[in-house]
Amino acid sequence: MVEDDQFVRSALIRHLTDASHTVRSVGTALEALREVAHFRFDVVILDLGLPDLDGSEALKMLRGITDVPVIVATARDDETEIVRLLNAGADDYLTKPFSVEHLSARMAAVLRRARSGAVEGEPSPVIRVGGLTVDPLRRQAELDGARLDLTRREF
Repeated sequence: MVEDDQFVRSALIRHLTDASHTVRSVGTALEALREVAHFRFDVVILDLGLPDLDGSEALKMLRGITDVPVIVATARDDETEIVRLLNAGADDYLTKPFSVEHLSARMAAVLRRARSGAVEGEPSPVIRVGGLTVDPLRRQAELDGARLDLTRREF
């Protein structure tokens, strides 16, 4: 999550964590680029009003280094801006204020599309070593046929 407003960021982190999401958050575009370059994320929630760089520029830079789904979550509601950012690579656009349930639904939809697009026409890169089976696309692991309940870091 890339959000400079500490109050908004804390509230979203709390609600998303309660909804069983693992959340990493930063307050600037440069921190976001650093995080995305070093870690693999399922989705990025991007505010446009950042202190160091406009979020639209951050989106361009993110698209230069990753294809992670990006949901723009901002107070800007100009239709021209929304269309421009969706055409520039945003996967969805959410105007503040919004409920956490609305954000969660948008995240689920973006993740469904991202996962289904990743597996169409491609063989699944399932890794098998002895009794261990790891499916990175579905983020699931099994040991001797029993599903392992792993944290994001353990996976």
